[in-house]
Amino acid sequence: MSLARSVTLRQASYKRLLPLATHKGYATESRQVEADYVIVGAGSAGCVLANRLSEDSSNKVVVLEAGPPDPWWDWRIHMPAALMYNLSYKRYNWYYNTVPQKNVYDRVMYQPRGKVWGGSSVLNAMIYIRGNAEDFNRWEAEGAEGWSYADCLPYFQKAQCHELGGDDYRGGDGHLHVSRGKSGIPLHEAFVKAGQEAGYPYTPDCNGYQQEGVGPFEMTINKGKRWSTSQAYLRPALKRSNLSVKSRALSTRILMEGNRAVGVEYEQKGQTWTARANKEVILSGGAINSPQLLLLSGIGPEEHLRSVGIEPQINLPGVGENLQDHLELQVQHKCKEPITLYQAQWKFPHIMVGIGLKWFLTQTGWGAGCHMDTGGFIRTFPNKKQPDIQWHFLPSALYDHGRKPAPYHAFQVHTGAQQALSRGTIRLKTANPHDHPLIDPNYFSHPQDMIDMVQCIKLTREICHQPALAKYSDGEIQPGPDCDTDEKIAHFIKTMCDTAYHPSCTCKMGTDDMSVVDNQGRVHETSNLRVVDASIMPSITNGNLNAPTTMIAEKCADRIRGLSPLPQSTAPVWKPAHPEKQRDGVAQVSTV
Repeated sequence: MSLARSVTLRQASYKRLLPLATHKGYATESRQVEADYVIVGAGSAGCVLANRLSEDSSNKVVVLEAGPPDPWWDWRIHMPAALMYNLSYKRYNWYYNTVPQKNVYDRVMYQPRGKVWGGSSVLNAMIYIRGNAEDFNRWEAEGAEGWSYADCLPYFQKAQCHELGGDDYRGGDGHLHVSRGKSGIPLHEAFVKAGQEAGYPYTPDCNGYQQEGVGPFEMTINKGKRWSTSQAYLRPALKRSNLSVKSRALSTRILMEGNRAVGVEYEQKGQTWTARANKEVILSGGAINSPQLLLLSGIGPEEHLRSVGIEPQINLPGVGENLQDHLELQVQHKCKEPITLYQAQWKFPHIMVGIGLKWFLTQTGWGAGCHMDTGGFIRTFPNKKQPDIQWHFLPSALYDHGRKPAPYHAFQVHTGAQQALSRGTIRLKTANPHDHPLIDPNYFSHPQDMIDMVQCIKLTREICHQPALAKYSDGEIQPGPDCDTDEKIAHFIKTMCDTAYHPSCTCKMGTDDMSVVDNQGRVHETSNLRVVDASIMPSITNGNLNAPTTMIAEKCADRIRGLSPLPQSTAPVWKPAHPEKQRDGVAQVSTV
């Protein structure tokens, strides 16, 4: 039989199975598990839910995870500095790619997502950023009642165990350990001083009273080891007899009786199984996999479902719509002094072995951090309600998702606009759950996004020319001195931009016709079915998404359990003294 014929028959078999979603005889007794809650995905949100829902010993919880466990012996997971390995390692990674992006020269862009216990918290750079207070106030204005900053802050605190202890903003006794960078590389201090020289305020805690400005960044690192949500939430809960995880279990469809979710069909070790849910099915696969599973189950836009041979069960036009992501670029400079991470690569094996041995023996040294110890948030233009540019500073220069280091001492500032107006989609390629979905972020489909990204480059160049950082510079590597007009900068952006790994908003929370879930994560027009992950964000937040995703799961867990929401916070939030300006201060050196 030809390969094409085999694939066609396999896809047809999945189409024939879909009508069985309304039948009660899903699987033989020997291939069925039963629980109160069936959670699809042991990622950043799923691990939180597994822990919180199993706290009640009367609840039986089963988690279905398509990937493997996160083994204690795999240093690529637990050594913070090894983060680039997992970004390109298929064992723990869905290894997605976008469809060609028409506004960036038809580039197909890599989209790594976690496929392992802990999900993308095992692949990410461990940067802990909650978002701006205005992000959550905007959520409420967009229809997510009860999700204002005052509502969300208590759940950030509940989740967090900060090394500096708790206060009005930080949590001190939660599951998720958070710490400050400790690399000691002097370029970080120079970056923060350069930001102040450029007229931006210093913020001692961008997750607290004041996000805007430059200062230290925080990481989900505990005692020199990556602290994923698997380590924080899932593994401590596995000692409970009412919680189990099915690994390498690919969920293929949600089982429905009418509009009521009653379980999930999944494949494991070549066999088809059913996980029956007595109370609820909860999707926590993330902004790509959660809408994919809804679509595979006949829940989504009718026209699209029929186009891939799936009979619509529930018409929800917003499923897979509203995809939002952050793009970023790096402004790079050669460094005059040997104070970067240049020697931390395998062309210097004796140094790499030393770094590894020190980490294995003591969990300290260069192996114990992600090295993005500092960063900042600023405004693109005057009269912005909140900052909309994020900076990460790295005392090294890297290319191709960190897979290629620069051949010299260098440093880079990661920069990207945080409130893009472009919207994309997640769509099925076929009715076969083994086929990756069609991921189309539709980058730069709105013209304002390019204007903002050009401004990102200009403002980042400016900070690199401030005295504190300029004294270390031996010349700009990229974009390069010849990139001196808006048109040339736009070409550089189209050629070099890449995802910051923050897909979100594809099952958005709200009350309008394009929303997918209500303010408790319950899927519209269904019962006993929820989505709890970054896909339910109405709009993307400022910065990295792991912290707000954890908060979402903490908050939804209380609602699932029937608990009252935590009392609103009354902590104040910083406001700029000069909102009519792009920054509050005056730059010492201006190159904009």
